[in-house]
Amino acid sequence: MNGELWLLFGTAGLLTFLIRLSFIAAEGRFRAPAWFAAALPFVPIAALTALVAPELLLQAGSLHLGPRFWAGLVAIGVAAWKRHTLLTIASGFAALGLFSAF
Repeated sequence: MNGELWLLFGTAGLLTFLIRLSFIAAEGRFRAPAWFAAALPFVPIAALTALVAPELLLQAGSLHLGPRFWAGLVAIGVAAWKRHTLLTIASGFAALGLFSAF
């Protein structure tokens, strides 16, 4: 069992390395289509939304607009208004504490 686990770790590490190396090796030899290059700036926000939205909107697999949702809206508003990461996190946690108390 222990040998199989190390083999799995080694294989996963090698595959990860090769995938990343392929992008480095292709640098300058491959030109992405214009539509693809235009879409790249939206990847981080789409990934973050896919991770955060279910935590804010779902509870036990169903829609639930509870304290997390409202605290998330507060944090989104502060982020859009101030554009300050620490203030956004602090306001979100403060709002979650306040909304959870009620």
